[in-house]
Amino acid sequence: MQNIPTKYFEYGIEEIAYLKSVDPTLGAAMIRLGKVERVIIPDLFTALLYAIVGQLISVKAVHTIWTRMQDQLGEITSHNIAMQSPDDIQACGMTMKKAVCIQHIAHTIEQGAFDLDELHSLTDTEVIRRLIALNGVGKWTAEMLLINSMERRDVVSWGDIAIRRGMMKLYGLSEITKTQFDQYRLKYSPLGSIASIYLWTISFE
Repeated sequence: MQNIPTKYFEYGIEEIAYLKSVDPTLGAAMIRLGKVERVIIPDLFTALLYAIVGQLISVKAVHTIWTRMQDQLGEITSHNIAMQSPDDIQACGMTMKKAVCIQHIAHTIEQGAFDLDELHSLTDTEVIRRLIALNGVGKWTAEMLLINSMERRDVVSWGDIAIRRGMMKLYGLSEITKTQFDQYRLKYSPLGSIASIYLWTISFE
Protein backbone atom coordinates (compact mmCIF):
# COMPACT_ATOMS: atom_id res chain seq x y z
CA MET A 1 0.00 0.00 0.00
CA GLN A 2 1.17 3.52 -0.85
CA ASN A 3 2.68 5.43 2.06
CA ILE A 4 0.89 8.79 1.81
CA PRO A 5 2.80 11.58 3.57
CA THR A 6 0.88 13.12 6.47
CA LYS A 7 1.62 15.59 9.25
CA TYR A 8 -0.19 17.16 12.20
CA PHE A 9 -2.07 20.46 11.96
CA GLU A 10 0.29 23.02 13.47
CA TYR A 11 -0.89 24.94 16.50
CA GLY A 12 0.36 25.36 20.03
CA ILE A 13 0.22 27.22 23.35
CA GLU A 14 -0.58 30.65 21.88
CA GLU A 15 -3.57 29.42 19.89
CA ILE A 16 -4.94 27.42 22.82
CA ALA A 17 -4.51 30.42 25.17
CA TYR A 18 -6.37 32.70 22.73
CA LEU A 19 -9.35 30.36 22.41
CA LYS A 20 -9.48 29.91 26.20
CA SER A 21 -9.59 33.71 26.57
CA VAL A 22 -12.46 34.26 24.13
CA ASP A 23 -14.49 31.19 25.13
CA PRO A 24 -13.98 29.83 28.67
CA THR A 25 -16.38 26.92 28.00
CA LEU A 26 -14.30 25.76 25.03
CA GLY A 27 -11.17 26.53 27.05
CA ALA A 28 -12.24 24.18 29.85
CA ALA A 29 -12.79 21.40 27.31
CA MET A 30 -9.37 22.08 25.79
CA ILE A 31 -7.72 21.79 29.20
CA ARG A 32 -9.56 18.52 29.83
CA LEU A 33 -8.68 17.03 26.44
CA GLY A 34 -5.10 18.28 26.21
CA LYS A 35 -3.39 18.75 22.84
CA VAL A 36 -5.50 17.13 20.11
CA GLU A 37 -3.48 16.04 17.09
CA ARG A 38 -5.26 16.41 13.74
CA VAL A 39 -3.66 14.41 10.92
CA ILE A 40 -3.58 16.29 7.63
CA ILE A 41 -2.63 15.28 4.07
CA PRO A 42 -0.45 18.04 2.54
CA ASP A 43 -0.87 16.77 -1.04
CA LEU A 44 -3.94 18.57 -2.40
CA PHE A 45 -5.04 15.93 -4.91
CA THR A 46 -4.84 13.11 -2.37
CA ALA A 47 -6.64 15.20 0.26
CA LEU A 48 -9.37 16.18 -2.23
CA LEU A 49 -10.07 12.55 -3.10
CA TYR A 50 -10.07 11.63 0.58
CA ALA A 51 -12.65 14.36 1.28
CA ILE A 52 -14.86 13.17 -1.60
CA VAL A 53 -14.69 9.57 -0.37
CA GLY A 54 -15.65 10.87 3.09
CA GLN A 55 -18.85 12.61 1.98
CA LEU A 56 -21.81 11.40 4.09
CA ILE A 57 -20.16 8.21 5.40
CA SER A 58 -18.55 7.20 8.69
CA VAL A 59 -14.87 7.58 9.53
CA LYS A 60 -14.57 3.78 9.67
CA ALA A 61 -16.10 3.38 6.18
CA VAL A 62 -13.72 6.03 4.79
CA HIS A 63 -10.73 4.13 6.16
CA THR A 64 -11.91 0.86 4.61
CA ILE A 65 -12.53 2.38 1.17
CA TRP A 66 -9.33 4.42 1.22
CA THR A 67 -7.22 1.35 2.07
CA ARG A 68 -8.94 -0.60 -0.71
CA MET A 69 -8.30 2.20 -3.22
CA GLN A 70 -4.58 2.11 -2.51
CA ASP A 71 -4.48 -1.70 -2.67
CA GLN A 72 -6.52 -2.01 -5.87
CA LEU A 73 -5.75 1.17 -7.80
CA GLY A 74 -2.17 1.88 -6.77
CA GLU A 75 -0.77 5.38 -6.43
CA ILE A 76 -3.26 8.13 -5.59
CA THR A 77 -2.09 10.55 -8.28
CA SER A 78 -4.12 12.38 -10.91
CA HIS A 79 -2.21 10.54 -13.65
CA ASN A 80 -2.95 7.10 -12.23
CA ILE A 81 -6.55 7.75 -11.18
CA ALA A 82 -7.38 9.32 -14.58
CA MET A 83 -6.46 6.00 -16.22
CA GLN A 84 -8.88 3.99 -14.06
CA SER A 85 -12.45 3.34 -15.14
CA PRO A 86 -15.33 4.52 -12.92
CA ASP A 87 -16.22 0.84 -12.47
CA ASP A 88 -12.75 0.09 -11.07
CA ILE A 89 -12.96 3.06 -8.71
CA GLN A 90 -16.49 2.16 -7.62
CA ALA A 91 -15.36 -1.42 -6.90
CA CYS A 92 -13.36 -0.01 -3.96
CA GLY A 93 -16.67 0.40 -2.13
CA MET A 94 -18.06 3.83 -2.99
CA THR A 95 -21.10 4.96 -4.96
CA MET A 96 -20.88 5.20 -8.73
CA LYS A 97 -21.61 8.91 -8.47
CA LYS A 98 -18.47 9.43 -6.34
CA ALA A 99 -16.41 7.17 -8.62
CA VAL A 100 -17.42 9.16 -11.72
CA CYS A 101 -16.63 12.45 -9.95
CA ILE A 102 -13.21 11.22 -8.81
CA GLN A 103 -12.27 10.02 -12.30
CA HIS A 104 -13.54 13.24 -13.89
CA ILE A 105 -11.56 15.42 -11.46
CA ALA A 106 -8.40 13.41 -12.12
CA HIS A 107 -8.92 13.88 -15.88
CA THR A 108 -9.57 17.60 -15.48
CA ILE A 109 -6.32 18.05 -13.52
CA GLU A 110 -4.31 15.85 -15.90
CA GLN A 111 -5.54 17.85 -18.90
CA GLY A 112 -4.38 21.07 -17.22
CA ALA A 113 -7.90 22.49 -16.94
CA PHE A 114 -7.59 22.85 -13.16
CA ASP A 115 -4.43 23.77 -11.24
CA LEU A 116 -4.64 22.69 -7.61
CA ASP A 117 -1.38 24.42 -6.72
CA GLU A 118 -2.91 27.80 -7.57
CA LEU A 119 -5.23 27.37 -4.59
CA HIS A 120 -2.38 28.13 -2.19
CA SER A 121 -2.31 31.77 -3.35
CA LEU A 122 -6.07 32.31 -2.93
CA THR A 123 -8.21 33.36 0.04
CA ASP A 124 -10.43 30.78 1.76
CA THR A 125 -13.50 32.16 -0.03
CA GLU A 126 -11.77 32.01 -3.41
CA VAL A 127 -10.55 28.46 -2.76
CA ILE A 128 -14.11 27.35 -1.99
CA ARG A 129 -15.47 29.12 -5.08
CA ARG A 130 -12.83 27.51 -7.32
CA LEU A 131 -13.30 24.01 -5.87
CA ILE A 132 -17.09 23.91 -6.00
CA ALA A 133 -16.86 24.46 -9.76
CA LEU A 134 -15.56 20.86 -9.90
CA ASN A 135 -18.18 18.16 -10.37
CA GLY A 136 -18.88 16.42 -7.05
CA VAL A 137 -17.28 19.06 -4.82
CA GLY A 138 -19.57 21.04 -2.52
CA LYS A 139 -18.81 23.60 0.15
CA TRP A 140 -18.22 20.99 2.90
CA THR A 141 -15.65 19.13 0.77
CA ALA A 142 -13.87 22.40 -0.02
CA GLU A 143 -13.84 23.37 3.67
CA MET A 144 -12.37 19.98 4.60
CA LEU A 145 -9.57 20.58 2.09
CA LEU A 146 -8.91 23.99 3.65
CA ILE A 147 -8.44 22.41 7.10
CA ASN A 148 -7.18 18.90 6.36
CA SER A 149 -4.66 19.76 3.65
CA MET A 150 -4.00 23.50 3.46
CA GLU A 151 -3.99 24.10 7.24
CA ARG A 152 -6.06 27.25 6.86
CA ARG A 153 -6.69 28.52 10.35
CA ASP A 154 -10.22 29.91 10.45
CA VAL A 155 -12.64 27.29 9.12
CA VAL A 156 -15.71 26.14 11.09
CA SER A 157 -18.01 24.19 8.77
CA TRP A 158 -21.79 24.50 9.23
CA GLY A 159 -22.11 21.59 6.79
CA ASP A 160 -20.18 19.25 9.11
CA ILE A 161 -22.60 17.30 11.29
CA ALA A 162 -19.90 16.33 13.79
CA ILE A 163 -18.87 19.96 14.34
CA ARG A 164 -22.50 20.97 14.96
CA ARG A 165 -22.93 18.01 17.32
CA GLY A 166 -19.71 19.00 19.13
CA MET A 167 -21.03 22.52 19.61
CA MET A 168 -24.35 21.26 20.97
CA LYS A 169 -22.59 18.94 23.43
CA LEU A 170 -20.13 21.63 24.51
CA TYR A 171 -22.78 24.26 25.23
CA GLY A 172 -25.56 21.90 26.38
CA LEU A 173 -27.90 22.64 23.46
CA SER A 174 -30.60 20.26 22.19
CA GLU A 175 -30.40 21.91 18.77
CA ILE A 176 -28.45 24.71 17.11
CA THR A 177 -29.53 27.36 14.63
CA LYS A 178 -27.31 28.81 11.90
CA THR A 179 -27.41 32.14 13.76
CA GLN A 180 -26.13 30.55 16.99
CA PHE A 181 -23.50 28.61 15.04
CA ASP A 182 -22.24 31.79 13.37
CA GLN A 183 -22.02 33.58 16.73
CA TYR A 184 -19.68 30.86 18.03
CA ARG A 185 -17.75 30.77 14.74
CA LEU A 186 -17.12 34.53 14.93
CA LYS A 187 -16.06 34.21 18.58
CA TYR A 188 -13.41 31.63 17.63
CA SER A 189 -12.08 33.73 14.71
CA PRO A 190 -9.30 33.93 13.55
CA LEU A 191 -8.56 30.45 14.95
CA GLY A 192 -11.75 28.61 14.01
CA SER A 193 -9.92 25.60 12.60
CA ILE A 194 -8.31 24.86 15.96
CA ALA A 195 -11.75 25.15 17.59
CA SER A 196 -13.05 22.74 14.93
CA ILE A 197 -10.37 20.19 15.84
CA TYR A 198 -11.65 20.22 19.43
CA LEU A 199 -15.33 20.22 18.43
CA TRP A 200 -14.75 17.07 16.35
CA THR A 201 -13.17 15.37 19.33
CA ILE A 202 -15.99 16.46 21.66
CA SER A 203 -18.64 15.18 19.24
CA PHE A 204 -17.21 11.64 19.32
CA GLU A 205 -16.74 11.43 23.11
